[in-house]
Amino acid sequence: MSTILKVGSGIVFMKVGTHAQELLEDIIARKTKEIEQAGVAYWGYGGNTCHPQTMVQPFAQSHRKHGHVVYLCMQPMDSKHFAEQVRAQHYSTDGMNWKPIHKDINVLGSRYALVVKNLRREEFDLPLAATRVALGNSMGARGSTYVSGRVDKACLEVASDPRKVDRDEPRAPIRLVAELEEPYAVYVTND
Repeated sequence: MSTILKVGSGIVFMKVGTHAQELLEDIIARKTKEIEQAGVAYWGYGGNTCHPQTMVQPFAQSHRKHGHVVYLCMQPMDSKHFAEQVRAQHYSTDGMNWKPIHKDINVLGSRYALVVKNLRREEFDLPLAATRVALGNSMGARGSTYVSGRVDKACLEVASDPRKVDRDEPRAPIRLVAELEEPYAVYVTND
């Protein structure tokens, strides 16, 4: 069992794969290099289930205030994301005030990005039934109920001992992990 899965831990769960016509393995190599050069990488994504300002930032700030690391736990999946490989030029924490993205960081074909460090391969099964949605309209819902169908990302808290979850409950095969770094999540644009 991963040391990440402690009761009370904060996890941003995300399914990942080909993005903006780039294979996952190539994205991992690029992000690893970005962390070496810039200290962090921006992991691009879209959709509102992990909105930067209303979901990820308050979630991560709450956990960091208590000295806890928030982990990005990624489940590889088959994906056919065909967005153009357009590099974002600017980022914002609030959608109003924009700054240039560091020259060594490349966010392609995304609307938002998680700010990550310590990207690494780590293999474990995340029992989603041991997690709860941390905030928003579905706050308190079991992770196994929330992460289904088209929902492919979520801000989750480990709510119960993962070792005690019934073996028949859904488990997400996590194969890649990173730590969220302040400001945790940002808007990105190529304007």
